Amino acid sequence: MKSKEEYLRVMQAKLEEWNADIDVLTDKASEVSSEVRAEYNDQIAVLKTKQASARQKIDELQKSGGSAWEDLKAGIELAWSAIGEAVDSAKSRFK
Repeated sequence: MKSKEEYLRVMQAKLEEWNADIDVLTDKASEVSSEVRAEYNDQIAVLKTKQASARQKIDELQKSGGSAWEDLKAGIELAWSAIGEAVDSAKSRFK
């Protein structure tokens, strides 16, 4: 089992990876027609909302003490799964 600090490092790294993916999608949005750009922007907005939720979960985890962080892991795992699927979906849709 990973320690809280190790777990946070892994989650932070993944969040940074998703930030880069969202930046790529944002750049692509500026290169497409206005019709397609609206779809990109809608998807990017959803991703940023999910990303903010994931960041909030990390903040909660950082502030948690003792064994409470173990209880928070389930919520974090759900948030991570949701944003991971959304990023993967957006990347495949907007190739």
